[in-house]
Amino acid sequence: MKLFVSGLINVETNLRVRSFPVTYYPIDYPFFGINASVSGVGYNISMATKTLGDEVAFSSLIGKDHEGVRVAQALDESGIARNFVFDSLDATPVSVILYEPGNGGRRQIYCDLKDIQEKTLDTDCVKSAMASADICVLCNSNFNRALLPIAKEMGKLVATDVHVLSDIHDPFNSDFMRFADILFLSDEDLLCSPREFLTKLKSEYSAKIIVIGLGDDGAIIYERATDAITQLPIVDIGGVVNTVGAGDALFSAFIHYYGGGKYGAVDALKRAEVFAALKIRHDGGAVGFSTESEVDEIARVYEFKCATV
Repeated sequence: MKLFVSGLINVETNLRVRSFPVTYYPIDYPFFGINASVSGVGYNISMATKTLGDEVAFSSLIGKDHEGVRVAQALDESGIARNFVFDSLDATPVSVILYEPGNGGRRQIYCDLKDIQEKTLDTDCVKSAMASADICVLCNSNFNRALLPIAKEMGKLVATDVHVLSDIHDPFNSDFMRFADILFLSDEDLLCSPREFLTKLKSEYSAKIIVIGLGDDGAIIYERATDAITQLPIVDIGGVVNTVGAGDALFSAFIHYYGGGKYGAVDALKRAEVFAALKIRHDGGAVGFSTESEVDEIARVYEFKCATV
């Protein structure tokens, strides 16, 4: 399957803390507890789907600074082409993530986007990659806004993750939700039950598939073709280290399994949950991705307990 993925890439620093809330002390020595690497939702999705066997064309914006050089080097080492990665920013985005080992892998993210939200993408430069893709994965960054109608005009399936949401009419994310065929989000900031919020979303927008990640409670999925809402509990295989990137992993694997046409939506989400469970055994948003065979080995024997809600 061919994917066009456009979204954030940044330098990410993960810091293991003793616990939340963080108690003040002048210095700490978390040996092997600080790791910096290239990450970001667009890069994470590209790495995840590439590991699963998809062909990926990746687009993003970076700066001409040292962090931008590091990003370019990471892309080259990963085998992801830089044809559509443009160094038009004043500085490359960076993030710092505090995470607590054990206890569900709680994390707190600080993301410095620099000037990326004020920049636009040269749409003419990426149209060829979009045209050859089976699915356009357009992350909810401002520079992707202009790509949404282009993807629809091309008749492409559009997938997006709006992450944390509390209002179905959220002004920043409404365009992304309006154009999405596959829509993902988290339950972290919902002001009502996930089922109630999902019902509002399906009434307001035309997405074929809507998935809300429920953290330790798994995920809930809506399929417009059957008008069914199904909840899947979390896949618990233990060994949680850091939950950062779990949502990206779930989203990526679902796109791979569902978009490939071999699995229905619920079965695709089952395998996506296995993929995410394996990923959070590692420290960092862009590491710990498994192959299809590794996922299938667990999915074949794991007892999934789905429920219509």
